Amino acid sequence: MIRQASLIPPRAPSEEDAVLITGICGRLGRRLARVLHREGPVVGVDRRPFTDRPKDIRHEQLDMRRKKLKDVFRSYPIKAVVHLGVMHNPRASSADHHSWNVAGFQKLLEYVAQFNVPKLVVLSSANVYGPSPDNPQFLREDAPLLGGARFSEIRDLIEVDMLAQGFFWKHPQTETVILRPAHILGAVRNAPSNFLRLPNVPTLMGYDPMIQVLHEADVVQALALALKKEVRGIYNLAGPEPVPLSRLLDLLGRRSMPLPYTALKMILKRMWSLRLTNFPPPELDHIRYVCMVDDQRARADLGYTNRYPLAETVASVDQER
Repeated sequence: MIRQASLIPPRAPSEEDAVLITGICGRLGRRLARVLHREGPVVGVDRRPFTDRPKDIRHEQLDMRRKKLKDVFRSYPIKAVVHLGVMHNPRASSADHHSWNVAGFQKLLEYVAQFNVPKLVVLSSANVYGPSPDNPQFLREDAPLLGGARFSEIRDLIEVDMLAQGFFWKHPQTETVILRPAHILGAVRNAPSNFLRLPNVPTLMGYDPMIQVLHEADVVQALALALKKEVRGIYNLAGPEPVPLSRLLDLLGRRSMPLPYTALKMILKRMWSLRLTNFPPPELDHIRYVCMVDDQRARADLGYTNRYPLAETVASVDQER
């Protein structure tokens, strides 16, 4: 049985209390900061510099795993924490992934509890469910998190998700929200956007899975909605209606290169070992099997609705070209 922490209610936040964003220097962090700072103070934590930050956004350039993070909670009255600081670099070692994603997040949770922060929002991913031939058409929030079974790099993300769920039950005085978006497209440098930017996109013979995508701005909108009072729980996020992978390539005018699964896996393994690609071989499952989510709960509870249609969402991967 899980022992609950003390149910001391958090201090009532005021209009001057700040929202703390970890990973603020990433694409999503910058967009979210520019939305939230119009409504109140924003404090960002990131070890990267924030060169073009608005003057009224405070930025603490530090490593989230260090004790200096505690000084941020001491220095600013925090009404909410939005955690975007997850490392997705497939080239980083397992030790670096675990140290940054898991140990760093545990430290953050420790301070959220210690300083009685009223709200915690964690950006996870629908990838925690994992693509599989056994998946139902749409996965709900209570589906098992099996993404690490075939793709070890996802295990840290699953552990972060599970830590957030444990925090939800241990610290009910903090409204904890976990968002699991489908494939995010835009100027972000993530695997789905980078894949669709390839001039010749490899596909698998005999496979054309249905794909869900959503615009990065819709993710920012959902993050802002999750900060509303009395909102807590796990929410899947999706964008426009799902379409086959071939349809996404047609919309972008990309040329596909169909190859047998075994051949493409061998090629990708060789390229990965020679550091000629940043796509690890297990990611082939995302263009082989279905992993789609049901986001009706987010639409009902958060008032979330995707604002960007399919064509505009897909075209966003080229917006900086």
